[in-house]
Order: sequence, then C-alpha cells, then structure tokens
Amino acid sequence: MSVINIDLKEYGLSERFEQEATLYEGLYLARVTEQHRDRYKVACVGGEVSARVSGKFAHDAGDQTEFPAVGDWVMIDRISEDSGTAVIHHVLRRKSLLARQSAGTTVSGQVIAANIDTVFICMSLNADFNLRRMERYLALVWDSMATPVIVLTKSDLCDDLQQRLDEIATVSLGVDVIVCSSESGSGFEEISAYIGREKTIAFIGSSGVGKSTLINHLAGQDVMAAKTIRQDDKGRHTTTHRQLLLLPKSDSSDGGVVIDTPGMRELQMLGGDLSKTFEDVEEIAARCKFRDCSHDTEAGCAIKEAIEDGSLSEKRFESYQKLQREVRYSGLTSRQIENAKFIGWFGSKNEIKQFKRHLKKR
Repeated sequence: MSVINIDLKEYGLSERFEQEATLYEGLYLARVTEQHRDRYKVACVGGEVSARVSGKFAHDAGDQTEFPAVGDWVMIDRISEDSGTAVIHHVLRRKSLLARQSAGTTVSGQVIAANIDTVFICMSLNADFNLRRMERYLALVWDSMATPVIVLTKSDLCDDLQQRLDEIATVSLGVDVIVCSSESGSGFEEISAYIGREKTIAFIGSSGVGKSTLINHLAGQDVMAAKTIRQDDKGRHTTTHRQLLLLPKSDSSDGGVVIDTPGMRELQMLGGDLSKTFEDVEEIAARCKFRDCSHDTEAGCAIKEAIEDGSLSEKRFESYQKLQREVRYSGLTSRQIENAKFIGWFGSKNEIKQFKRHLKKR
C-alpha cells in the first residue's frame, strides 16, 4: 500500500484536534470533504477515500446532527481503499456547528457544515436583497459559534448602493460588511484577508447570489460551476451538495479551506443567538417599566416608545418576535407547539424546558 502522506494542516488541522485524536488508538484522523446521504469522502494522510459510519455509530447516534458532516474531523479505520471502504467510528468534538431545522414536518436538525471559523453570508444587491432573511442568517451563524461576515454581491446591478448599505447597517451590528462585484473584482481582496492556514471559511446564501464565482476567484480556477442571474432576478441552483475545497497557496495567502453549500432560500431555525443579532432590541426591552412586559398594552413599554419615535423599526421588532417564537418551538412537534400556543407559554428558555418536561408527564 502506497501512502501519499498528505499534510492535514492544509485541511485546517489544528493542535486541538490533533490532541483529541490521540485518544483513539489504532484509528486514523481524517476530515469530511463531501457527503452524499450515508456515504462520505474524507481526506486522510493516505489521500481522499470513501467512508461510511460504523453500525455501532449509527445505532448510538441520537439524531441526524450527530452524524458526520462536511468539515467534521473523524476517526477512521484505514487510510486506503485497498481493503475496502473506510469506516468512521468517531466524530471529534466540534468547535462550531452550522445547522438548521430540517424541511418538512420531521422534528430534527440538519447540519450544514462543521468546524468553521468564518461564515460569509452572501446576499445580492438586487431583488434577492432582504433584511429579514439577513437577520435569520445572522442568528443562525452567531449560534454556530463561527464569526459572520456579510458579503453583498452584484454591486454593479445596484443603483442605490448607499441606501442598501444604510439598510444593512440597521441589522448588522458588530458584523463586517463587504461589497463585491464579479464584474470589477471589487471586494475580493477583502474576503482574502479572512483566509489562512488552519482556517476554514464557508459561504451561505440563496441560489444565484454569486457564491461559486467568489470561490472560483479564491481558488484561482473554475472549480465551481457558476451561472449568471436569470432575467427575473431569481437565483439559479449551481451547487448541489456541500463540499470542502482546498485553497491554493500564493504570495498573499498560505492556503486555507472553503466549504460551499447549496443555495438556501428557506431557512427554518433550529436554534439562534438572538442576543447578538438583535442586541439593539434587547437593550431597549431592558428599559421597559415591567420586567415581564409583553410590549403590547403595558404602560412604560420602551419598545412601544422606540417604535413611535422611530428609533426602532416595527418590522425589525416583528422579525425579532417571529424568530424568538421559532427558537422556542424548535424541537417541539406540531401538537406540542399548538399546546404551547394554547396555554400562552411565551417565557424564558428555562420556562420552555419546564414546559417540555410538563408535556412529557401528560
């Protein structure tokens, strides 16, 4: 058996994962680069090999979020396919996890990618531009423990750039914003500043916003299929599955790893860090006269006052309430959600946990 001896540091390997891997004697460290249902491609010292999870792993997994995903570091039983498909026995502890609620009525999560340092949230400056969707993406990324960066693409198609920037500023508190154009190449160098050895970045956003074009630029070649926007401003699907790609070394970069994801127009919340995404709303709410203010008819409601004087957008507050309900109902069945609505249970996270325990006893 010939061993290629790939340097896994080029795939983002850090000392933390190296140390954790030493706990599993007789197994080899690898990183998931592609996922196709229950089949995987992983990069190990012997090269890229096909893999599947062990029967014990599948049996012990609590839900789908515990299965390997693109970006995961895993322990496998072989580094060559000479004797068959590699078997994944363990997923190492994730430092970040980007996940959403699965589509449909199934109460489960879907992992988008794992172990990411920076997530570029891409939104085009045309008909795709949507502040409410951006708030949803930001909540998702903050909750993942990765750092969000907003990338506004197709600036050459925008006639009111400053107005758009002013609008995005109302929802992007503490988040870097980069304006890009594939026509002029503007903004590409700013994105490159986030890339480096042992760093993993990811691009998310609706179909057709230009993620593949950005990745091709970073890779220095056409590694991703890219399509122009349609006549009706709707995005076209290009990426069909998640994949991890190596970025080349250059005079200005020492490599890095990028994860591309299929376009996501529907984004149901599995969890969400609303305290960072809506820091301004929560700061205003903290000034309400009553601690349990519902921001409806109570006297001394700071939220109502802020909406009336224009310092808080009513649409932004409504978006906050909507995402707050989604996060609270995450993981509940439709019957449990209706029960929660029936008894008017709109309390803290601790109260929601108490409510879940209450449902189990019924």
